[in-house]
Amino acid sequence: QVQLVESGGGLVQPGGSLRLSCAASGFTFSSSVMSWYRQAPGKERELVARITNTGGSTNYADSVKGRFTISRDNAKNTLYLQMNSLKPEDTAVYYCKRSYTNLWGQGTQVTVSS
Repeated sequence: QVQLVESGGGLVQPGGSLRLSCAASGFTFSSSVMSWYRQAPGKERELVARITNTGGSTNYADSVKGRFTISRDNAKNTLYLQMNSLKPEDTAVYYCKRSYTNLWGQGTQVTVSS
């Protein structure tokens, strides 16, 4: 079954950290460019970070540069997003996506609040 399943979201205080995971199955993960997106209430879904199939190149939205790190483990078919120095404006549902396709995960909620 072709799918992406996110995990690791939750409630965290400002300045805290979370690591999101995205388990991939049913396709050749190691050949796929992968991305993280997020959607806050009342806002459009936006690209957060993207990583090439080997992990050799990454890019980030300006709003998360220096705070978030995208990575992958092709042996485990898993994509990660390490989020540090979280801010209330990072509150959103976070989705992983197989880039250049319409394959999305179901999303995981991240809430940053004191």
